[in-house]
Amino acid sequence: MNKIRNIAIIAHVDHGKTTLVDQLLRQSGTFRSNQQIEERVMDSMDLEREKGITIRAKNAAFQWNGYRINIVDTPGHADFGGEVERIMKMVDGVLLVVDANDGPQAQTRFVLRKALENRLKPVVVINKIDRENARPHQVVDMVFDLFVELKATDEQLDFPIIYTSAKNGVAMRELHEKSEDMTPLFQAIVQHVPPPTVSSEPFFQMLVSNLDYSDYVGRIALGRIVSGRVTVGDSIVCIHRDGRAERTTVTTLFSYAGLEQVEIKEAAAGDIVGLTGFENVYIGETLTDREDRAPLQFVDIDPPTIRMHILVNDSPFAGREGKFVTARHVRERLVRETRGNVSLQFNDTETAGAFEINARGEMQIAILVEQMRREGYELMISRPEVIFRRTEDGALLEPIENLYVDLPNENLGDVMQSIADRKGEILAVHHHASRVSIEAIVPTRGLIGFETDFVNQTRGEGIMSHLFREYAPFKGDMGGRGRGVMVSMEPGVSTAYALNNIQERGRLFIGPQEDVYEGMIVGENRRPEDLPVNPCKEKHLTNMRSQGDGKGIQLEGVLRMSLERAIEYIDMDEYVEATPKSLRLRKRILDATARKRAAA
Repeated sequence: MNKIRNIAIIAHVDHGKTTLVDQLLRQSGTFRSNQQIEERVMDSMDLEREKGITIRAKNAAFQWNGYRINIVDTPGHADFGGEVERIMKMVDGVLLVVDANDGPQAQTRFVLRKALENRLKPVVVINKIDRENARPHQVVDMVFDLFVELKATDEQLDFPIIYTSAKNGVAMRELHEKSEDMTPLFQAIVQHVPPPTVSSEPFFQMLVSNLDYSDYVGRIALGRIVSGRVTVGDSIVCIHRDGRAERTTVTTLFSYAGLEQVEIKEAAAGDIVGLTGFENVYIGETLTDREDRAPLQFVDIDPPTIRMHILVNDSPFAGREGKFVTARHVRERLVRETRGNVSLQFNDTETAGAFEINARGEMQIAILVEQMRREGYELMISRPEVIFRRTEDGALLEPIENLYVDLPNENLGDVMQSIADRKGEILAVHHHASRVSIEAIVPTRGLIGFETDFVNQTRGEGIMSHLFREYAPFKGDMGGRGRGVMVSMEPGVSTAYALNNIQERGRLFIGPQEDVYEGMIVGENRRPEDLPVNPCKEKHLTNMRSQGDGKGIQLEGVLRMSLERAIEYIDMDEYVEATPKSLRLRKRILDATARKRAAA
């Protein structure tokens, strides 16, 4: 038992967490010397590799000097906080990885707060010390200030510091030391992270903290054994959240060697394992030996703050590209997602083929929709709405978030005006050499669409992140998008001739020779009102030559939106249509006459 260490790794996006795990696995001898392995081996999903972020919490394990060290990778983005909160029950310590130049960022703050609340022992890793602009001593001071701000205990404030360059595979306790490998980090983990606390109860108990699925063995419940032992073939009980007790037999047991799942015959208290046998087991439920045992406590999860509708695609192009297009297909997939993702909530609506999803943020929904697209689903997504609450005396409350932005000096005025327009309050402004960082409190409503404006205002040089703060009194009405859209009047194929005339009115979303249907959004109008246009109009040939005949048509660049940006961009009367090959924006009501009647 004293030879086991369970740790979670915390880091902001792009602070080198996944590269650090690569080096730990390599240098512990987990991979054979001749084994071909990919870079960033912990990023197992395609979307994680493309976006460079961790979305799903994942397990790995390695042996070092007789110690077994279990690593759990945590997402760095607050939208995936549900993954973080439940992981804290599986581990006894955390590695806080911080960039030696950037210092601790907003998302680091979110995950670290959860870790400190769970009384976990931190080890601080200052990474990327090989960078030219590294300032490790200042970053250590910033980390200490953050710990104080998050009300860390005296014991937690006495954290060990390791300086690393994960890219070069070296770690050291002091900056002036010479180091060849990661040994100081291995030593710090073994020395400062306590072994698992084991219940004195002799019987088997385990809290389900994660779920996996295999086509061969079915549902896999992952978690840390709190007390007792479990063996393949044992008869155990699952105590469900509603109090029901269901008995079954353990068919297989898994442990980890590196990233590989390895079958084992038995496991004891302190081990992080996966076991199969239950078809209906969910996160937060207790596995034990008898029906009359008390369930283990599950960590509370922050509430969802955003609501969106996911609908069956009913556009004229429905069914052209996707394999799964019916309401049954979409519903089954959403139910499957909420089983493994505790921070998503799913509800049926009164409308057939429309489903309500409650989530932490639009990025969480965008990742889900992107996964569904790649699996062959066709669907439509509505604009995000915030989830309001009411007090006992009927007063309206809305979610408020802490906003952290870092931007060039010359864009300060525009960004502060944008925050003010969205009912934000500036808390602090810190000036650096050529950049400014702002801390503000903004309603969640105000942050929908803010990222698009922020990227435009800072020409892509700004960095922003935000965290749920609390529910507070309603801040009043807020302005909308500010610009209208150009909507196609008729179906057909777009022509360069028609688009050349349309682009004088605004920005195009489509190019020539693209299929278009009535009610589809083809561009942004420069004015606040919507503009009906005909992108399929062809030049009529006559027997008279016009003076401009023969001149080439010059079309401006088309604005192609990512899924997240499209979801932020649309208005309340619009949808994003997502299929495996296409992203289109459209009006909810496609017929222009019916739209006018509905608006009247």
